[in-house]
Amino acid sequence: MKITHFIAFALGLSIRASAQEPADALRYSWLTQNGTARNQAIGGAGVSLGGEFSSLFINPAGLGFYKNDEFVITPGYAFKNLTAAYKGNSDAAGAHNFNLGPSGFLFATTVAGHAVRSVNFGFGLNRLADFNENIHYKGLNSSSSYSEKYLEELVDNNVKDSLLAATGFPFGSSLGFNTGLIETIQGPAGSIAGYRSLANPAFGLMQENTIHSSGGITAFALAGGIDIKDKIYVGTAINFTFLNYDRHSQYQESDASGNVTNNFNYFQSNETLNTKGVGSNLKLGIIYKPIEDARLGLTLQIPTSYQLTDTYSAQVITDLEGYGGAGIKEQRSQDLNDGQALVSKYALNTPLTIAAGASYVFHEVADITKQRGFLTADVEYANYKGNSFKPAEGSDAASQNYYSSLTQTTKATFRNAFNARIGGEIKFNTYMFRLGGAYYGNPYLSQTASLFKISGGLGFRNKGIFVDLAYVYTFQKDINYPYLLQDKPNVPAALGNRAGNIVATIGLKI
Repeated sequence: MKITHFIAFALGLSIRASAQEPADALRYSWLTQNGTARNQAIGGAGVSLGGEFSSLFINPAGLGFYKNDEFVITPGYAFKNLTAAYKGNSDAAGAHNFNLGPSGFLFATTVAGHAVRSVNFGFGLNRLADFNENIHYKGLNSSSSYSEKYLEELVDNNVKDSLLAATGFPFGSSLGFNTGLIETIQGPAGSIAGYRSLANPAFGLMQENTIHSSGGITAFALAGGIDIKDKIYVGTAINFTFLNYDRHSQYQESDASGNVTNNFNYFQSNETLNTKGVGSNLKLGIIYKPIEDARLGLTLQIPTSYQLTDTYSAQVITDLEGYGGAGIKEQRSQDLNDGQALVSKYALNTPLTIAAGASYVFHEVADITKQRGFLTADVEYANYKGNSFKPAEGSDAASQNYYSSLTQTTKATFRNAFNARIGGEIKFNTYMFRLGGAYYGNPYLSQTASLFKISGGLGFRNKGIFVDLAYVYTFQKDINYPYLLQDKPNVPAALGNRAGNIVATIGLKI
């Protein structure tokens, strides 16, 4: 996801030192609820419900409801169909993968004859984000070219020396310059009056973009919850998050005119990005039962603090129909950077979130086998404008200014949003039927995006063993810009993601 506000940030900034953008912050913070099969079947709602292993990652106060030890494992299988519409054309690409939802152990300790009725602890793993995705789109453009961003970089940095143009921007315009895609415009006495691209939009350029991404965010949680007089439940959780994101993109422009003598056949830009890091956050929660059948919940998650490392490399390949020498020309960023990729270390703080929920349990009794079901709903506030970047400790002033500018642009790109989740369960002795849905609000300030989920599932519980199944269908709309220019309209591809996720949870009460 790339944002138009990034254009303002890009002005005057060279690709020489950093490759981050506001879209990175959103990728790691616009997350949906990923719980057990039971939790996902009811739309991910669970702030006030309690008594469910997903409480480790939603509201740790819910652990206070437990009376027995428990082991849970949640495998899942996701399949995605992503469509992209660009310049009047529509393309589709798919992806599928296995994943692991909330899995781990919970230990319950009952305290008799005290105001504190139980003290419970749990630990587990959960997949918070899945980055496995394939995007492909193409279309005919007669207004602009990707290569014009190379021209902008050279002009913005007032490059008048061909040697600097060839070596000073190893992750950007130098690649285009050295492969002949960008050439100088001669001025008086051999001076450089400017630059031009051989990829002339007037020819009609067939533009094609293919992006493959993989990885995810996995959380390890340590949580505790207590029961006070079967009335108030409080809890806290420490989450350690492990992030890995891989992206391989191949962008190509080719001459659509059919003219074999205009010194341009095609060029291709290949980019590889890997982001790795660890983070941590703290979650606090409370659940209150004003009457026996009703529950109210509140949870607060402080921003996740990540320490991240980006490894980035780029390549440009050109076929100029023999202009400047026969054959295909190729230049890699490593060729201009002592064989090394660009490595950037920085910190990212993702948004604070606050969620409130309410549940009504039909026939609320201590013996859960006699309960008849429930309705539950959550509302969540996410502070997307709170995303912020910081340079690694000991960074120079240029890096500090870069990340300060990036943070300000991020704040100007996103807005805070509300998310809502709702679901319910009907219970027939040992069998349960569940339905749910969720809506995640638009995080963009001036663009449009949306995410909806509908879900359903079945459950079985008997003699300490339980098996739950859920199916979650996701509708998501987003955008992707193949490139961004300063002085021309930037047209995004409109993305539509239709994703299904089959989830199973197997558990044992001990």
